[in-house]
Amino acid sequence: MIIRKKTNWFWMLFIWRGSVLPKLLPRLAALFLFTSVVVYFKSYLDKYHGELSTNIYTLFGIALAIFLGFRNTVSYDRFWEGRKLWGALLNHTRSLAQQVHNFIPDDARHKEEKTIFIQQMSAMAYALNHQLRATDPTTDISRLLSPAFIKKLEGIEYKPVIIMRQLGAQINQWKQRGTIDTVLQVAMDNHLTAFSDIIGGCERIAGTPIPFSYNVLLHRTIYIYCFLLPLGFANSLGWYAPFIITFVAYTFTALEAIADELEDPFGNMQNDLPLDAISANIERTIAEIEELPVEQKKQQESFFIT
Repeated sequence: MIIRKKTNWFWMLFIWRGSVLPKLLPRLAALFLFTSVVVYFKSYLDKYHGELSTNIYTLFGIALAIFLGFRNTVSYDRFWEGRKLWGALLNHTRSLAQQVHNFIPDDARHKEEKTIFIQQMSAMAYALNHQLRATDPTTDISRLLSPAFIKKLEGIEYKPVIIMRQLGAQINQWKQRGTIDTVLQVAMDNHLTAFSDIIGGCERIAGTPIPFSYNVLLHRTIYIYCFLLPLGFANSLGWYAPFIITFVAYTFTALEAIADELEDPFGNMQNDLPLDAISANIERTIAEIEELPVEQKKQQESFFIT
């Protein structure tokens, strides 16, 4: 994810990294070339069909703007809900780590169990990250979990749920031994319930894309509209048409491209959520609560700028 400090308005015009412009350049270049051809042959074209009425473009332009606004709102809602879910995951891991630190004794046996418990919470965050991105979590979780537990997770599709189950088993063990009472057990279990809700919410976003037919309709409408623009404005704009029409097309196509990126907030595009950085932050913050050493990891998302 690209995060930058606010910069001068003029330099904002030339920012490349994090912009959708690079992927749109071939399409915009094709439209620029097509518009130039239309302007060059406008006298020949006018002889056969004349210039299209600008009222048609106004009518379709208003409808297209409304559809694009709706599309971007839906996509941003998905992005923001994903960010809130991961923010809630950070908060609940901190709270549970704080309860473990404050109420579980610091003798040798419990100290080891507390360390394993904290590391398992960190592993759960990494496992969820990789599940949402359909990547291999082994590198991240192997340094946090025991070899026996890693082997147990092999072939498991929903690894964060199994890790969460192990957290619940440890809490139940503390209760059976009398280390914690029923009130504290319920308080800890509430955090596990919140973990389950967060995992389910993330899976719902990742597994339920915006209907494909709606995306196809909007995509076709945008490009047909943009490639019809030269036929209506070639005469009135002359050789300004390639530049003005390409800029108008950039506005429409860029909004669609941004909406496509935000639709899946858990992806690896530059404007998606920085899940690697959030997972590392969860590991670091709960390790510091328990005063555990934290491995200084190289930033996994090189495009995440603070």
